[in-house]
Amino acid sequence: MSFVVVGAGPAGVIAAETLSRMGHGGNITLISGEPEAPYSRMAIPYLLAEDIAEDGTHLRHTDDHFEAMGIEVKHERVASIDASGKTLSLESGGSQAYHKLLLATGATPVRPPIDGMDLDKVMSCWTLADARGIIENTKEGDNVVLMGAGFIGCIILEALVARKVNLTVIEMEDRMVARMMDKTGGDMIADWCEAQGVKVMISTRVNGVSENGDGTLSLALEGKDSISADLVVCATGVKSNMGFLEGSGINADMGVVINEHMETSVPDIYAAGDVAAGFDFMTGGHDVHAIQPTASEHGRIAAMNMAGKRTAYRGSLVMNTLNTLGLISTSYGLWDGAEGGDESVSVDKDRSKYIRLSFKDDKLAGVLALGVTQHVGVLRGLIQSRTPLGAWKKVLMDDPHQFMLAYLACAQDASRRVA
Repeated sequence: MSFVVVGAGPAGVIAAETLSRMGHGGNITLISGEPEAPYSRMAIPYLLAEDIAEDGTHLRHTDDHFEAMGIEVKHERVASIDASGKTLSLESGGSQAYHKLLLATGATPVRPPIDGMDLDKVMSCWTLADARGIIENTKEGDNVVLMGAGFIGCIILEALVARKVNLTVIEMEDRMVARMMDKTGGDMIADWCEAQGVKVMISTRVNGVSENGDGTLSLALEGKDSISADLVVCATGVKSNMGFLEGSGINADMGVVINEHMETSVPDIYAAGDVAAGFDFMTGGHDVHAIQPTASEHGRIAAMNMAGKRTAYRGSLVMNTLNTLGLISTSYGLWDGAEGGDESVSVDKDRSKYIRLSFKDDKLAGVLALGVTQHVGVLRGLIQSRTPLGAWKKVLMDDPHQFMLAYLACAQDASRRVA
């Protein structure tokens, strides 16, 4: 039986390796759409900051790793799928047959539909090729504009600061990291960045980018004066890579819709990672959780099901941890509140500390934390275990910082019940 995995990010690599460990080495093809060894996009900022060399981004660090596991790596791009014939058409003109197919094609950056986004000095930061371009086109003291202050943008932000450029961040939303922080937390991150020399412009829309006569760029801003830059880095979001699915019959929405066994709507085709719309642990609905832990687990579970070992996936939890110039922010689950639930909030702006707990009945449903790092992982445990808090809910309502005591007490109660 031949197994084909399309996409060589964490989901695809872990899936291929899992299939190999289950005894299918020699029948596994891993198709990578880039001419690089399989690498982690999350390592690119460390390359920009010159903390690692290019090979430090590689997911595996021995030259014969995949060959030794019986995994053939092909550097191709898939043009289309013939699901009835179980064949992939490749952009090079060739084809690839399969018995079981995993789609782990990830996502690709999107840019706002404004003039000038195709200029040479407007770059994304998504691939190794992008990183090389930013390194070649920045030097200390350059004026750089970062468009987008979401999760990915804030990771890039830190890398650009490490390159010692003069950085301006422009965000269209009313706060930074709007998909993991509320207004209070987002504003606190902005204040932290400003205190370290980064100019932050929120609620600001770029209407267009043009070239100046001296080779710099000019950004026209809605309702504000234009600004100049030596380079613009665009981090305004991504979308799942699904263009090649047209005519395949695969059900897709914001991503490829999968069931608890990672199966798509077409037999023998599975999906994992940033292209997959899987079950949300908290809501039970389908969503794309574009985070590496989810991608890794997706890949492992998909491979087990492809190999005939039926394994259900419970669903992924929204969870993000971000380091922005030394300020750690975290969000888990329904961080923006559970419908009809209660909230407990503690804010200390002077010390850049903020914690907000969201409850559904007497269970913890979501967490948002800023500058709170010690034991914060136990909050994720309380959410995923759906632990009844009982009397400890009132304690946390009065003081959300008591979460470690609540966790220990609830764990002891559970142990007594089991005994």
